[in-house]
Amino acid sequence: MELQQMRYVVAVAETNSFTRAAERCLVVQSALSHQIARLEQELGAKLFERTTRRVRLTPAGAAFLPAARQCLEAAERAAVEVAAAVGEVRGRLSVGLIPSVAAVDIPGALRDYRQRYPQVRISLRVGASDDLVEQVKQGAIEVAFLGLPTNVRPEGVSCRELAHDRLVAVVAPDHPLADEPAIDLRRLSSEVFVDLPAKTAGRAQSDLAFSAAGLTRDVAFEVTNADFLARLVGQGLGVAMLPAAYVAQLSGVTTIEVIDAPARVEYIIWSPDSRTPAATAFLRVLGVPDAEAAS
Repeated sequence: MELQQMRYVVAVAETNSFTRAAERCLVVQSALSHQIARLEQELGAKLFERTTRRVRLTPAGAAFLPAARQCLEAAERAAVEVAAAVGEVRGRLSVGLIPSVAAVDIPGALRDYRQRYPQVRISLRVGASDDLVEQVKQGAIEVAFLGLPTNVRPEGVSCRELAHDRLVAVVAPDHPLADEPAIDLRRLSSEVFVDLPAKTAGRAQSDLAFSAAGLTRDVAFEVTNADFLARLVGQGLGVAMLPAAYVAQLSGVTTIEVIDAPARVEYIIWSPDSRTPAATAFLRVLGVPDAEAAS
């Protein structure tokens, strides 16, 4: 049984097509089909059901697929570790982030990283802080950037604080509050809000602040993208509260200081148990060379 055969099986399973799998693997379809047929003969079982209209895994193929993926991942890790032993960083780097990261210039950091380590394939995922923590724990991503309330700290991962920031009110330029130098939560509570989805860390910062002040508010629009949130605010559909450092990147809105505003902490996190050479190199690019000692 060869790694190339396993790679072909995974490609067919993920594309549901021998043609597309061959294109992905950069081989002619006849060669790919021949290798899979050889593997099926060796295993004594068909891995795929083939018709003129579709290709799908057989029960035997479904049983084989997870082990094939594990073998390919193990082979890739072995190659990466050998390369690292001779001073070469390669492999994959998965980075997660919340939309409103302000403490780090992520595009600039990724540009610098790619220039130094061109053989590393980088992938990027945007999500909520709580989800990113779970993905780092599960190994789906290796490094993530979060924003959390000051009374919350990431658990089950290694982390480093990047910055503290206060939230500010964001309104349309022609909003009645736009000329105010500062306001408080009570005055804001009568407004219609645009905010992140309920139960996310970004939303919790504002919810907890209003609750602690004994106030309620009307969140009429829930969005997952902070840039789109700002566009809704700019059209006068509501007001919002966002980190001051992030708001500085936006246009078409006006910011107002909130006297009793909540604060947030931005973190970078990574797995405490297994860190690839690619992830270690990225932390160093970001100025976290002693990441192993951080907690």
